[in-house]
This record gives sequence, structure tokens and C-alpha cells, in this order.
Amino acid sequence: MIGAVILKWSEVRKMYPDQFVKLKILSSHVEDNQEIVENMAVIRSVPEESATKELLKSKGEDLIYHTSHESIVLEVRQDVVLRRFY
Repeated sequence: MIGAVILKWSEVRKMYPDQFVKLKILSSHVEDNQEIVENMAVIRSVPEESATKELLKSKGEDLIYHTSHESIVLEVRQDVVLRRFY
């Protein structure tokens, strides 16, 4: 994102209290199967009635998250691929 303002989650929570926001994850790290988001850019606030729809449309490093959460910690899941041999 060219010209994006890099923010910490605590800053986002102050700017957008008690609402959903669409974010671009700029940096994170993984610990014990959890991705901990460190730096982000806010794309926009998201109305509550649109949050699920927006989440399902998000791709890549985009995320919809509610600012009531103290931190952004995401569960990292490993997809299991099953192969069938004929």
C-alpha cells in the first residue's frame, strides 16, 4: 500500500472505538500456531451489518476485525489434504 499509515492495534482501537474495521496486515509473526498481528493499515470502518459479508470477501492480508478485542491474534490452521488413489 503506497502512502499507507502504519499503525499499531492500540492506535486503531482509539481511532475506531467499538466498531469493525477493514485492515491490511503489514507485519505479523507466528507463535504456537497463532499469528500475532503487529502493524497494519486501516482501509476503512465497516458497518456491523456488513461485517460478515466483508470478511467472506477478504483476501490475502486483508482482515475484518472488531476493535473491542485487546489484540489481534489469529489461529493458524494447517489444511489437511487428502488424496485418493484409484
